[in-house]
Amino acid sequence: MQKSEKTYIMNTNEKYKLADLVVAHALKNGAKEVFVEIYDNRSNNIEIRDQKIDSLKESNRSGLSISLYVDNRYSSHSTNRMKEAELYKFVEEAINATRYLAEDEFRSLPDPELYYQGGGQDLKIFDSGMDSVDAKTKIDLATNALNEAYQKDDRILSVSSYYFDSISNSVMVASNGFKGESGNTNTGIYVTVSMKTETGRPNDYWVESSLFFDKLKTSGIGTKALERTSRKINPKKIASGKYSVIVENRVAANLLSPLYDSMTGSSIYQKQSFLIGKQGLPVASEVFTAIDDPHIPSAPGSRLFDNEGLKAVKRPIIEKGVLKDYYIDTYYGKKLGMKPTSGSSSNVVFETGTRNLDELIAFMKNGVLITGFIGGNCNGSTGDFSYGIEGFYIENGQIVYPVNEMNITGNMTQFWFNLKEMGSDIREDDSIRIPSLRFEGVQLSGI
Repeated sequence: MQKSEKTYIMNTNEKYKLADLVVAHALKNGAKEVFVEIYDNRSNNIEIRDQKIDSLKESNRSGLSISLYVDNRYSSHSTNRMKEAELYKFVEEAINATRYLAEDEFRSLPDPELYYQGGGQDLKIFDSGMDSVDAKTKIDLATNALNEAYQKDDRILSVSSYYFDSISNSVMVASNGFKGESGNTNTGIYVTVSMKTETGRPNDYWVESSLFFDKLKTSGIGTKALERTSRKINPKKIASGKYSVIVENRVAANLLSPLYDSMTGSSIYQKQSFLIGKQGLPVASEVFTAIDDPHIPSAPGSRLFDNEGLKAVKRPIIEKGVLKDYYIDTYYGKKLGMKPTSGSSSNVVFETGTRNLDELIAFMKNGVLITGFIGGNCNGSTGDFSYGIEGFYIENGQIVYPVNEMNITGNMTQFWFNLKEMGSDIREDDSIRIPSLRFEGVQLSGI
């Protein structure tokens, strides 16, 4: 059992007071601009393996991070020593160290007009009762989830279950006017199952999560993990070629990572983006529409402001296949001559179709359902990609057998034009609300 020492948790007013003192001290000692965040994070992780508690971990952390802009130079520092005298010395030493860095004319705090000004809606992303849930209840939940699969099949090699929760609070203060506080919670349970067969050791998992403890789905997790693992027994390879492909919603976000990376200011500036100069142009088929929406009540990615204090706004990212906007923070906005939007995503919500995964499968004459990605990479500059995949071969609308040891290859600049249909099955407990996807003419490499 690993357990951290209990630390005193400051309330919001105490955090603001200390942050104001640190900002004032930094300005007094030569900083031109200052941004301070004071935070506390509490988390619990329980792992049970084959009906034995493998680990119990409780963590209570608090600290302060500070961004300093000194003589056209920039640095960022953090500490968990929260006494005023120690913080003052910490800040003074950080300022002195910053003066040794190279100048960077593009470093500055955001334009104050872009900051969140307060008065936003209650996003309902914090469970005030989560901290009061006792350890036995958490252990029982993990145990019950494990027992749904444990010894339910003679081929089972191992079953593990995990319970996790986290509680985070922070305040941010900038020397040019921004002040904001945020807090969020999260909890979940997942189960992994490994089996031993004559043809290998298939494994899979299932997870349920929620921002609120009393809304967490706690049954069926182990059963689903065992079912998914059992379906992988005796996989085959199929001949290389172009196939119709369905990508399950649970893993579809893996294909989005190269798109997201290529939309960021850092990738664009460093010429590591295949979407440079594509704003206002088609980059995917017309069925692809994605909105960044930070204001969905009780959604994992909801927020009133981002990590710079920029006001969070709802905006289209890709609309009917056309790239509408990038993810640009203040620094790269200045370097690129572009208005900052935000350097990170909130909730990315996809426009859905009318059919769920089962209905998409039933519609397919023959092709492959992808349920997992294994390794691989994408070249950010060119868009060329290759990923290992696993899943199932489909014939006449029926799953015939599992497949693995295959690759999906192509180029992101053409791949998304092969998207023919969005499913209706988004996962609302994920900040990436993407459904299952149906593609045509996708290159798969097998035998």
